[in-house]
Amino acid sequence: MEMEESFDAEGSFDDASCLSPQSPGSTSPARRQNKEKEIKETKITINCVTFPVPTSAPEQQLLKPSEWSYCDYFWADKRDPQGATVSGFEVLLQKQLKGKQMQKEMAEFIRERIKIEEEYAKNLSKLSMFPMAAQEEGTLGEAWAQLKKSLADEAEVHLKFSSKLQSEVEKPLLTFRGDNFKKDMKKYDHHIADLRKQLVSRYAAVEKARKALADRQKDLEVKTQQLEIKLSNKTEEDIKKARRKSTQAGQSIKDQMTMTDSRTATTLSASDYNSTELERLEVERVETIQQLLHQYTTLRHETDMFNQSTMEPVDQLLQSVDPAKDRELWVKEHKTGDLRPVDMDI
Repeated sequence: MEMEESFDAEGSFDDASCLSPQSPGSTSPARRQNKEKEIKETKITINCVTFPVPTSAPEQQLLKPSEWSYCDYFWADKRDPQGATVSGFEVLLQKQLKGKQMQKEMAEFIRERIKIEEEYAKNLSKLSMFPMAAQEEGTLGEAWAQLKKSLADEAEVHLKFSSKLQSEVEKPLLTFRGDNFKKDMKKYDHHIADLRKQLVSRYAAVEKARKALADRQKDLEVKTQQLEIKLSNKTEEDIKKARRKSTQAGQSIKDQMTMTDSRTATTLSASDYNSTELERLEVERVETIQQLLHQYTTLRHETDMFNQSTMEPVDQLLQSVDPAKDRELWVKEHKTGDLRPVDMDI
């Protein structure tokens, strides 16, 4: 199915630097390795977004349990058939575009139905004027004339049906969510994409601070080892300086992670709101189309009812057809004489 428009996956990021979690350095390589192992066992970072590992984290409470809400099921990214990364929010946007396309195709379908009705009405009206069996007489002739007239009445019913289909079904389908709809979807797309880019920037800052802390701690370890080998005032001063820089680096990564968590919270809040809004739009679309299709069936039932009414006079005249009366009328009009022939006189 071709969509009217496809968005670029701006909200998705496939940076190799964002694919695996890292941890700050610690005061010893062993502790640092244990800390990294602990983080890797409980959390995983994909495209600069951190998720809990399902097997190690308690089950998260859904925001809207039992509702299958958009805000609960589209947090992760996925791969499309071409291998490109698509964010969960992009999937929701594509759903909206698909809905717009389906709406357009439904309007085209109704347009074809209108054409059929118009052509049918035209042919019925044309057929009603054919002079076939126009010389039929009597009560049967009256019934036949009414049947031909009913075709013209039925043609009018179908013309009205096609007109109402155009104004009450096709046109609303075409005008529902007009030209600004795509622009609105672009705004949603760009909003989330910008937040994701900011999140990537914050993640990069955390990784930079993480590396700085690891370097400072490594430097502290080296100077501590030197102190164990040879004690001197210079070495002690170097250790104090290294400890101070390590402490500053530790505070820096804490600050960076706090800002990143704040940005993540902002992104989650915006995603919650936007996904809920897209959900509302989808409900609105489905309900609107449901009402329009109900209107179609209502008009169709009305057409059947009106068509039936065109048959009622025909039925009544057909019930009044009387062969004896028709014979009487015809004989009175066309008789040639009522004296019967007799035998000859000798």
